[in-house]
Formats: sequence, C-alpha cells, structure tokens
Amino acid sequence: MKDFRVFSLTIFLLLTLPKCLAAQEYPYRGSIHYNFTPEENQFLDTLERRTFDYFWQECNPSNGLVKDRSVETSPASIAATGFGIVVWAIGAGNNWISRQEAEERTLSLLRFLFASEQSESPDATGYKGFYYHFLNMQTGKREWNCELSTIDTAWLLAGVRFARQFYSGKNKAEEEIRTLSDKITSRVDWDWSVLKQGKYSGFIAQGWRPEKGFLDLGWFGYNESLFLFIVASGSTLSNPIPVYNNWLSTYAWINPYPELSHFLFPPLFGHQYSHMFIDFRNVADMKLKEKGIDYFENSRRAVLCQRKYASENPFKRKGYDSLCWGMTASDGPSHNGYIGYAARGTSGKGFEHDDDGTIAPTAAAASIPFAPEICMKTIKNMYEKYGQLGLWGRYGFVDAFNPDANWVDSDYLGIDQGPIIIMIENLRTGLVWKEMMKDEVVLAGLKRLQFQAYYQ
Repeated sequence: MKDFRVFSLTIFLLLTLPKCLAAQEYPYRGSIHYNFTPEENQFLDTLERRTFDYFWQECNPSNGLVKDRSVETSPASIAATGFGIVVWAIGAGNNWISRQEAEERTLSLLRFLFASEQSESPDATGYKGFYYHFLNMQTGKREWNCELSTIDTAWLLAGVRFARQFYSGKNKAEEEIRTLSDKITSRVDWDWSVLKQGKYSGFIAQGWRPEKGFLDLGWFGYNESLFLFIVASGSTLSNPIPVYNNWLSTYAWINPYPELSHFLFPPLFGHQYSHMFIDFRNVADMKLKEKGIDYFENSRRAVLCQRKYASENPFKRKGYDSLCWGMTASDGPSHNGYIGYAARGTSGKGFEHDDDGTIAPTAAAASIPFAPEICMKTIKNMYEKYGQLGLWGRYGFVDAFNPDANWVDSDYLGIDQGPIIIMIENLRTGLVWKEMMKDEVVLAGLKRLQFQAYYQ
C-alpha cells in the first residue's frame, strides 16, 4: 500500500502543479498555412477518407483493437490501435461517422484495455501497465510470443491521452473516457522499465518477455522514442533527467548536404511519429538548442535529405527522382535478393540503410507538415503514375512499391496508414496538435525534460 500511495501522490503532483505554467510555455502554434489547389484539396480529402476506412473497417468494434495489417489472420497492433483512437476522432470531425460512433468505439477500447489481464502470464494482455506489441483480435491476449513493448505502449498512450482531451463533454460516456484514460496512463510503471544492469543500464528498455525478462537493448540514438520519454516523464518516471540524458548522449549529428545538418535517423518514421502528437515548432530541449534548431526543423531537414538523395539517385534506382522518393520501415519485395520488410532509410549518400529501391508512400505523405511544397507534389505524382498499377486501393496507398523489382504491395499496414491521415489533418486543421498541447501529461513531460521556447 505504501508504494501505491507514493505512486498516487506522484501522479497527482505531476498532473496538477505544472498545468498553468506549462500551458503558457508550450502553446499550440496554430495551423500551418499552405495554399493547396482545389484539385490537391480534393485529393487529400479522398486520401484521408480512404485511410480512415482502414481504422474503421479493420477493427474489432467489440474491443476497439485495430489490425496490424489488412489480412484476415492479422493480430492487432497496439500502436495501430493507439493511432486508431485519433483517426476515429478525425472521422467524426469530417462527418464520416458521428461523434457518438467514435465515442462508443473509443470507450469499448478503453474498457477492454483497463479490464484486460495485467500479469506475468505468457498469454496476458500486458504487465506493469505496459501492453504486448501484438494481441489477438478477438481475445486480446498476447500473440506470436511477442515482447511487452515500451514504444508501442507509448503510441497506445498517445491515443489515450488524445481521447482524454478530445472527449471533453459532460455526458457519462465522455466522462468515463476521461476517467479510464487517466487510470490507464497512471498504472504504467515506467521506473520498472529502466534497465538496472548491462550495457544499457540507466536506459529505458525496448521490451520484456515473461520467458526471459528484459531485452538487453535500451532506447539509444535519435529515433521515434522522443514521445516515449515525454509521456513517461509526464506520468510515472520518477527521475527522468538522467534517463533522458543517457538517450540524448547517443544522438549523432551529421552534415550530409549543405544547410541540411541534422540528427541522424535514416528511416522517416523516426522523424514523424512523435510529431503526430506534439507540436514541436519553436520548443526545444538542451540538445537541440545547442544546434540552433527544434525537432520540427530537424525533421524537415531529414525529409529534404531523402528527396535530394532520390534526385541524385546514386545507385540508379528505376523509380527515384524528385517526385518519387521516400524510405521508411515498410514492406518490400522478398524475391531475387530483395529484403522484404525492413526499416529502409537514407539521410544522404553514405547514410543509407537497406536501400533496395523500395518506396513507401507514407514516407512522403506523413511528412507533409514539414515540407508541403514537395510532399504534396510527390504523393500526387505517385498516385497518377503508379495508382492504376496497384499502388492505390480501398484504403488509399498500399504500403510500398518497388519499380526495380516490378513489385507493388497488396497490404496496408496500420502503423504506416495512421501517420498519413494524422499528419495531413495536423497540416490542414491542427486537430491533434491542438488537443495534445493541452494535455497535462504531455505538458508535464515537456517541462520535466526542460523543453523551452526557442524562437520568441
């Protein structure tokens, strides 16, 4: 009981004391203004709507779990499920479904998450407040002997925290959503996830398995885990600065092209995921301030590097040019020496990773807030050039294609579809940023990690 009381007091302090000050320091900066043509707006409307349909149709409405990919036998991905919470709200905002429908599905999911088994059992749903990476779509139990995932739990929590803000009404359902959101957030034991020994002692573990314990791998190097540190620091991580500094110390600054220096992470998903939920414009931690940029600018430069790399096309890939580019974690061909699913990426010549000519539309589409002037033209070109060859279907863009291999995917992946619709919506309306930049956990996390306004 003593641990629970200390835990409860910590949560109370984190969620109340920083609220007023933090809200002033980390405001939502307003929507990004970019003048799309009527034709471009119509295309984005269609792309958003079709992408929304993935999260509405490839979902179990009784428990809210969203499939990892669009195949009959797919388990749920807890990251895709977290994205789904946000996408349902976007659907309600665009009148594709009613607010009540979005509310009901969100509540079904939160009720399931809170009531599901949290134990050391190998077929539980989670442990210590964390959730397994993949869950059975019907039972919600662990699938594929997968790991208890810290990062995928973070993406689930991103959706949970969004729901906490978006459903602000006074009816019983929305009140229950807010209550469950706080309960689910507060029971995640982030202190437990900090490794106590080995090479990554003092780092947050990437995962844990009941059969063997923690994976001997912590979060290191700049990547998608930025949001993980923020949500952990804003909730139950009791001493975040040493853990965060351990992570920051592993960043690598590179200068692949003039005026495009940035912190290295070749696949673009690492420059997108945290930005789906947090408006990083004009706020920076000490690491970024040393370099004179914020995380938004870091991502913009990473996007421009990928386009420049494709334009130069050092390995003479058939599909690459200034209007066809984008590498990230995605499916790929697996025949004739190709590498199948991989975290492909490039930060410029000499910084490429698993470049086999595979292009993922989500890489450019989900980068649209960073560089709308190039991303819009790129995804429109992909649609016009490759759409009728199989790149475009019922849920918008399929996951990837490779002109060198004469290959087009047949699947859609939840963790690649989610960033497309969420980032387009952030560019057009700022919906997700607006809600998340009011969230007490997010604001407390930014404050505890010493993020400061960068441009005055």
